[in-house]
Amino acid sequence: MSDSITPMMAQYRRIKAQLPPDVILFFRLGDFYEMFQDDAREVAPLLNIALTRRNGVPMCGVPYHSVDSYLARLIRAGRRVAICDQTEDPALARGIVRRDVTRIVSPGSVIEDNMLESARHNFLAGVCRCGDRIGIALLELSTGFFAVEEASDAAFAAEEMRKAGPAEIVVPEGQRGDGCIAGILEAVKPAAVVSGDDWTFEIDAARSFLTAHFKVHSLEGFGCGDLDAAVCAAGGALYYSKETLRRSAAQVKSLRLLRSADFLALDQSTLANLDLLPAPGRPREGTLLAVLDTTRTAMGARRMREWIARPLASRQRIEERLHAVEALTGDRTLLARLRDQLGRLRDFERLIGRIAAGGGNARDLVALAESLDALPDTKQLAESADSPLLAGLARSIACQPELVRLIASAIVDEPPAGVRDGGMIRSGFSPELDELRKIAAEGRQWLAEYQAREQQRTGIKTLKVRHNKVFGYYIEISKGQAALAPPDYERKQTLTTGERFITTELKEYESRITGAQDKAIALEHEIFQQVRQAAAEKTAEIQAAADAVASIDALASFAERASALGYVKPAMSDGDRLLIRGGRHPVVEQTPQAERFVPNDTHLDCGENQIMILTGPNMAGKSTYIRQVGLIVVMAHMGSFVPADSAEICVVDRVFTRVGAGDDLSRGRSTFLVEMQETANILNNATPRSLVILDEIGRGTSTFDGISIAWAVAEYLHNNPRVKAKTLFATHYHELTDLALTLKGVKNYTVQVRESGGRIVFLRKIVPGGSDKSYGIHVARLAGLPDEVIERAREILANLEEGEMNETGQPKIARRRRRTPKDDSRQMRLF
Repeated sequence: MSDSITPMMAQYRRIKAQLPPDVILFFRLGDFYEMFQDDAREVAPLLNIALTRRNGVPMCGVPYHSVDSYLARLIRAGRRVAICDQTEDPALARGIVRRDVTRIVSPGSVIEDNMLESARHNFLAGVCRCGDRIGIALLELSTGFFAVEEASDAAFAAEEMRKAGPAEIVVPEGQRGDGCIAGILEAVKPAAVVSGDDWTFEIDAARSFLTAHFKVHSLEGFGCGDLDAAVCAAGGALYYSKETLRRSAAQVKSLRLLRSADFLALDQSTLANLDLLPAPGRPREGTLLAVLDTTRTAMGARRMREWIARPLASRQRIEERLHAVEALTGDRTLLARLRDQLGRLRDFERLIGRIAAGGGNARDLVALAESLDALPDTKQLAESADSPLLAGLARSIACQPELVRLIASAIVDEPPAGVRDGGMIRSGFSPELDELRKIAAEGRQWLAEYQAREQQRTGIKTLKVRHNKVFGYYIEISKGQAALAPPDYERKQTLTTGERFITTELKEYESRITGAQDKAIALEHEIFQQVRQAAAEKTAEIQAAADAVASIDALASFAERASALGYVKPAMSDGDRLLIRGGRHPVVEQTPQAERFVPNDTHLDCGENQIMILTGPNMAGKSTYIRQVGLIVVMAHMGSFVPADSAEICVVDRVFTRVGAGDDLSRGRSTFLVEMQETANILNNATPRSLVILDEIGRGTSTFDGISIAWAVAEYLHNNPRVKAKTLFATHYHELTDLALTLKGVKNYTVQVRESGGRIVFLRKIVPGGSDKSYGIHVARLAGLPDEVIERAREILANLEEGEMNETGQPKIARRRRRTPKDDSRQMRLF
């Protein structure tokens, strides 16, 4: 017996053949979504459900009413799932019920709340190379956010993609093997990667698709008319979403251009080394995000993450935010009222996104109305702050009183989750619906009276009038009294416990009741769709309000943190001076059970204080100090107050960090090679407007090699006018303090310690001067190394330290040597 002759299986195979081979098909059969053959074999263990067989065909299934929870598990596993629904009423079907794929759910196209993380975006990214430019598009269907940018090289594109953290990436089929694109995809693992048709990423097709979607003549109004690579990426991503995944993009109302020059450049190393954001799959604790994010809305939480990943590079925009934070910290009552009001708002950005896409249920409408009802007070409070930025954001909030009244008058306070089972529409909204409900209600009363009347007429006290979906209404009599049924009772079904009957009167009334109930449910769904459409027509205005609320919430969070944690407003400048008094590490000082934090000062510029050489023992706080300076600079560029007594922050273009040791064995890179590549990136890209944070250069090789490289790097940063970046250089090579003897822009600082009886106490204070030893043996002793090892190490150290100075008293390391061919002979060649 072959399953191919079964009409249902023939329909399944036809639909399955139209899908990409990696897409799992959820095939609706009655109250279940079924999977067959290879799909069933793959899905059953992933969902921990039983794998069975029908006519020899492997199959498994999940209940349709709980399908979202199963979909969420498959999406988290990186799978794509096609939802195949019945597209006609089974009761009216002739032959097999028509079915078709209504949508394909993929990691980057999810709009359902239970599959999304509220505090971060869920991007579907489009990436392609167009000539010597790389286009990036970021599309979020749950909110309607759509943005593009261009990059001139793969490394920058990879950094931007890492910041966005897309869940899914679509690239042209023909570029999957392109080395440039492959490098970008490698950088954003484990994002799901799919191929799109090459022609959808071609400029003419992409531009045509985008202009048709936005109903515009050209893309000039979005600022990307001449950015071919960006347009190609956007067109390919939108086509994939709408046509391949069959998802509505009605909620995508605009296209935003991201310009790298508008933001402070932070590469992945800096994001990780400064602990700005949690790494994928890691908790928030111990990051700047965890310290700063006390937002009251999901929209604000997503905005906070954006601002941390993309601080501003414009002094004017930075100062607008700082002034807004100052206005809120200066009026604690206003701040408290505003944050309380924000707490009333649901995630209406995603609510309207889901509604506009043709999804959403009556509960979504109620939640949207509750949020919109709270908007006028939010708007008024933001307007009352002494801040042009907050006032401007408030003006972007268009309140929707008519929509709120419509939803409140139409939808009950606690509607059901389903939209086709009735119970959504409030009594009094539709006279026609009220009449149908009255008929149905009277029918239920009639049935109760009919049951009592029949019990009295027949004398059968166990007689009950019941209902089910198969038989409709019927009379049930227990087994012992079934013989007493009168002649006008027509036997319908025999059970072990009794008999079921129908009567002509009962059948006639059933048709009246059922007709009224069916009409009432159909009318409720029609009314619900009308209300949902009324909300969808306000999508653009509601999205603009959500965008404004997100920024207001983030600014209010900055203000709350500033007040609670004693932060101060930094003075921004276009000069080159970085002057911090009493600076603190915002994350370390909030660590539970941490020792009392010791504040420290910082003075950097491009003149006599260009490079700070910081020496001192392990565990003394060097790394904490240099990181805290980087964090304070980043926070200031976000528009946040900073942990310090006072701060003058010059606007910088990039913050570079070279911190710690780590290998990349999967790509054949040793610890030292990673260190040198990160250092090379700094030396090749830093400018006099950059801030460079170096923590241990040259530690991955021999001591002499390491000191030589560290010395040369410092000289290069000091002497090269193209670079000459403000630099914090923490090192255990106390020999580098000799740089201050020959380079006027180098200043020595050390971490103060107190030494007594062969033991040291860390004072955590940064003071001028250099350390003449590394205290490594002291730290080894603290770690518990045996005494004989410690004593022998001291002997060896004394021998090594002899002869550091030449006969004139100058440091030998500072001496320039004339190069001869023999100079290379002492360094072993790599190849």
